[in-house]
Amino acid sequence: MHAYRTHSCGELRAADAGRPARLSGWVHSKRDHGGLLFIDLRDHAGLTQIVFPAGSPAFAAADALRPESVVTVTGEVVRRAPGTVNPKLPTGEIELSATDLAVQSAAEVLPMQVAGDERFPDELRLKYRYLDLRREKMQRNMRLRAGVIAAIRRRMIDAGFTEFTTPILTASSPEGARDFLVPARLHPGKFYALPQAPQQFKQLLMVAGFDRYFQIAPCFRDEASRADRSPGEFYQLDFEMSFVTQEDVFATLEPVLAGVFEEFAAGRAVTAPPFPRIPYEEALLRYGTDKPDLRNPLGIIDVTAEFAGSGFALFARIAASGGVVRAIAVPGAGSQPRSFFDKLNEWAREQGGGGLGYMIFEADGAKGPIARNLEAARAEVIRDRSGAAAGDAVFFVAGARETAEKFAGVVRTRLGTDLGLIRSGEFRFCWITDFPMYELNEETGKIDFSHNPFSMPQGGMAALETQDPLTIKAFQYDIVCNGIELSSGAIRNHRPDIMIRAFEIAGYSAAEVESRFGGMLSAFRYGAPPHGGSAPGIDRIVMLLADEPNIREVILFPLNQQGEDLMMGAPAEIPPARWKELHLKPDLPPRRGGAG
Repeated sequence: MHAYRTHSCGELRAADAGRPARLSGWVHSKRDHGGLLFIDLRDHAGLTQIVFPAGSPAFAAADALRPESVVTVTGEVVRRAPGTVNPKLPTGEIELSATDLAVQSAAEVLPMQVAGDERFPDELRLKYRYLDLRREKMQRNMRLRAGVIAAIRRRMIDAGFTEFTTPILTASSPEGARDFLVPARLHPGKFYALPQAPQQFKQLLMVAGFDRYFQIAPCFRDEASRADRSPGEFYQLDFEMSFVTQEDVFATLEPVLAGVFEEFAAGRAVTAPPFPRIPYEEALLRYGTDKPDLRNPLGIIDVTAEFAGSGFALFARIAASGGVVRAIAVPGAGSQPRSFFDKLNEWAREQGGGGLGYMIFEADGAKGPIARNLEAARAEVIRDRSGAAAGDAVFFVAGARETAEKFAGVVRTRLGTDLGLIRSGEFRFCWITDFPMYELNEETGKIDFSHNPFSMPQGGMAALETQDPLTIKAFQYDIVCNGIELSSGAIRNHRPDIMIRAFEIAGYSAAEVESRFGGMLSAFRYGAPPHGGSAPGIDRIVMLLADEPNIREVILFPLNQQGEDLMMGAPAEIPPARWKELHLKPDLPPRRGGAG
């Protein structure tokens, strides 16, 4: 018999009754039934009930065990009595009648319980993450993550991709976030950067002729935490393809994502390829965001013209000053009590939206505060354009275009949530396309890249030379699922002349571009194929499939919101000798409460 186990704790069945067995695992729970002591023994595969009769040699040792102690139990598999069968457990028809117990590791009093569904503070869970990971939900989430990665890898290889790994120590690159920097001990004053993404390397692989590359890539960004973004590091399905158009990229990724989601969706509906394509400007108009949740059936329309010069003076003034008015029709909302509309209006004021106007359509026309001051003919146009019927309500947001656009999106989400319109049990995918190549930097007022700086502008060099930069679109695209951006991607700029000109528009001199991206530019000068790709986030995919609201629930050892590892004590101070060998001197801000 094996020293530790003949079976896992999820393996024994009624057919094994009468056989000897040895199990090893953690003491999940104990129950003393007076003369009989029951222990649920747990390992990676499940639970098995162990019974220790009073007077047996192992009874006293078992009685003294604390939860989460690691033990090895030897005994005979026996059928449970009919009234004690547990149908919720795969092993619920049997138990192990113990004849011997060996304590491999005795547990101290636990800082948090593993058994049960009790909620514990996040900081406690992160400090004792190894205990938290023993819990059933966390075990399920992490195995889901491993399964998703394996399924992605299998599908990518089947699609003709080759897996390569790219460097972790590299040079800084403008990817939209702060780099994590690593001092180069042998090169005083110089630093490596941890890659925000393998962007340049995967493009160089295309130049090297590998045609189809992928990896499950670790990426590092020094940015704040939020529910769908873990600080510090994350993983993505990074891939790149040569001699492809934007549609080729879509057609390649869609079966991979749809297939993985269908495999792990547990009956939930998944958008079938091809996924909807929504231009960026249309997304902002119809949904108020470039990350639309298509489970919400509500849409937004522009009704600025309907209020321009109208009797509703507030919206007429906004329209006259260059602002916009957006409308959201909500089926059946007209039957809501007045308090529903008042609460929404108060909420809108709290959000800085200046309130939330509305009209209720009835068979004989429009009612409500706005309708009393708006010409009936204009109200009927709004009814027709929004598709509103009797009993429906239409809500209005007005103001400067960008502000009103975003707030209309927030209102759409709030209405869909409050009225239970967002369809659960679905994964709704879409592509957002035709992103602007450039945008105005709000802080500097200068033109900056709006997305990936290595993207090919639509229209190529001619667009860069003849168009207003803010009107140039790029071959850039995002894939969105249930309102969460899974990935940004692009058809890349593989022409050195176009790249230098594109960066010049964003304020980079040709010399600076050569200095920062000389390796890639040099490679492009020796023959580069047209290429493109994307990089869906692994953590976000698993978060969606696990139906978890926070990304930390699907990451083995995440940092807290302040970017700290409470378990390992990182980041940590280093001794003076390390500063010296790195040729650095600390210039720390004054400690809070100190002398300054």
